[in-house]
Amino acid sequence: MPPSVTWITDRPGAPAGIDPRGPRFTAAVTLAVAIAALVAALAVPIGATAGARAVEPGTILLGVLALAFLAGTVGGPTRNPVGVLFRTLVRPRLRPPADLEDPRPPRFAQGVGLVLSAAGVALHLAGVPWALAIAAALVVVASFLNAVVGLCLGCQVYLLLARTGLVGRAA
Repeated sequence: MPPSVTWITDRPGAPAGIDPRGPRFTAAVTLAVAIAALVAALAVPIGATAGARAVEPGTILLGVLALAFLAGTVGGPTRNPVGVLFRTLVRPRLRPPADLEDPRPPRFAQGVGLVLSAAGVALHLAGVPWALAIAAALVVVASFLNAVVGLCLGCQVYLLLARTGLVGRAA
């Protein structure tokens, strides 16, 4: 291990650190899929039957994102399918990161993405006209900010909740 790497795991009881470039890579892939879902959702005719809504491309794409977010929420950011892709194919080709980050904020952010995308799909299937497009647009904005600007909205919410003592405090 290079001496320049700062490990957050040096603290007792701290979770293993993750490469901060992984969540940004995941956000970039999420952005591409979410844009495709948004474009497809905007082409949905109002008044389509429930069966037709279930097999629309936008519904399927946002549903796939919801499943990826579920994997990232349950298993952590490195268990998200795109996180696995980063860890196995991309990360070995990069230099070691200067420091590692706490995986809890990105994991929380995956949960926020899960709630947004699953709610959008569920409401769309229930017949709410613009639910799919609005949910896809919110995922586009959040993933754009993370991938391009480096601002993870879900991580910021996690940190705010941690400061108030609602999450992330170990006994």
